[in-house]
Amino acid sequence: MKKIAFAGTDGRTLLWAQVVSTAKSDTCPDEFHGMVVRGTPAMPAFVRQMNWPVTFVPTPSNSLQDYGAAIIGALRGGEIDAVVPMPEGLLFEGLVDQVEAAGFGDRIVGLNRAGAFIEADKIKCKDLCREAGIPVADEWTEVDALKYEDVLETCLAYIASYGGAVLKYPYSAGGKGARIILNTWQIREVYQTLFEDYKKDYKAACGKKGPWPLLVESLMSGVEISFTILVDRHGHFQILPTAMDYPERFPGPASKDNPVTGGMGAISPHPIETPELIEMAGERIAKPLVEQLRQRGLLRPCILYPGCFVSLSSDMRPLKIRVSEVNIRPGEPEAQPVARRLRNLGALVKAALEGTLETVAPEVRENQLSMCVALVTGPGGPDGQKGYPWSCTKLEPVEIDYKYMRGKGIQIIPSAMAYEEAASGFKSDGTRVAYLNLNATVKDGDSRGVVADRMSNKLQNAFNGRRIRVVPREDADGNRLDLRRDIGRHFSAAEEIFKA
Repeated sequence: MKKIAFAGTDGRTLLWAQVVSTAKSDTCPDEFHGMVVRGTPAMPAFVRQMNWPVTFVPTPSNSLQDYGAAIIGALRGGEIDAVVPMPEGLLFEGLVDQVEAAGFGDRIVGLNRAGAFIEADKIKCKDLCREAGIPVADEWTEVDALKYEDVLETCLAYIASYGGAVLKYPYSAGGKGARIILNTWQIREVYQTLFEDYKKDYKAACGKKGPWPLLVESLMSGVEISFTILVDRHGHFQILPTAMDYPERFPGPASKDNPVTGGMGAISPHPIETPELIEMAGERIAKPLVEQLRQRGLLRPCILYPGCFVSLSSDMRPLKIRVSEVNIRPGEPEAQPVARRLRNLGALVKAALEGTLETVAPEVRENQLSMCVALVTGPGGPDGQKGYPWSCTKLEPVEIDYKYMRGKGIQIIPSAMAYEEAASGFKSDGTRVAYLNLNATVKDGDSRGVVADRMSNKLQNAFNGRRIRVVPREDADGNRLDLRRDIGRHFSAAEEIFKA
């Protein structure tokens, strides 16, 4: 299993393939080749431009049938040895089942359709956590989203007892389906916004008359952190490095004007990661979760990604951990800095498929931080577009100063980019256009906060200097791109808070 393919159409797909091909393990002599099934239109041309050792398996479309046919054909022909699907939608629709039916179930990482409910249905996932003894919110209940009076009564009770409530669209929402309520005045507005956002999805899934399941949880406090857990068919697992993500469009708490997006950036490790926390996550979350999968006959090589809240002591020791939800694929963009700190990603995937993960520990660049910043489409355009994640201008030229980026050690990962060979090359396709990735070593005498701030400044300097830009139609000297400027600043904040 030396040729490992990653299936999907986002940045993490290409980056994991690139890391598998280029990272050098200290303990594993095997050489691996990373590949991408489908990718985005710009990725093959970008890989040629960068001379990366990554190859592609094309698909005619983004459909499950085309993914399945391409993967099974590549496995039969020896073009690839193994595959890791990245988008959860492929797992929900049954990609693993298709590959299993073709006789290659031992070559694919991911849960089959029967196990995909863990992410696809948050209410069923809560039931699984309860059976497994995994700690979650102090209280949670299922109500009918069509019955506002029941939503109101539940929220008022949780506000009185826990200081807040969280409404969650229970089906897959790409990390955007949770809405926090902190006081009585917010209940109606937050409920109405969620109702309008998912009304069409509810009608498609449950019919016009419902019921429309809505998960309401008591508010959990603490620090948010997620864990990427690689699992093999025997139930052995390894927890990969953590990362802190920045899901809101702008700095500050989520709101109607600051929505949770697909992710604006991430840094690894998470500022509160400690060996004690990793051990706690393994004992209280990973072990019981994997055992519950075993008992239900759902255990197979997979990636689990539980999002949690952690309570800390004054010396930053973890005191309590609770699960908010469990995903069944790596986070995006969190998976990018996680992978860039690993020397043996290929060996880990191989061990997961061979059932030997207990013998292959993650080789982590412990003295490095890794930062990822999303470059998104900003406002403006012929129709006054508001910009990501709302309406976006598309098909404007992308300009990149490759020499500058190489000199500064900044890696570019294309995402929502198109490529037109006959028409000036790369173009923005809207939304999250590209990512900037950067690693830095924490040297003796430096704090992680100082290093993280330097990294953030370096990436902002590249942006401010227009070393990568999307050229607006109305301003040839402008830049359509935008970014968050606070990625990684929490390292300095954590050092200040927990300073003796």
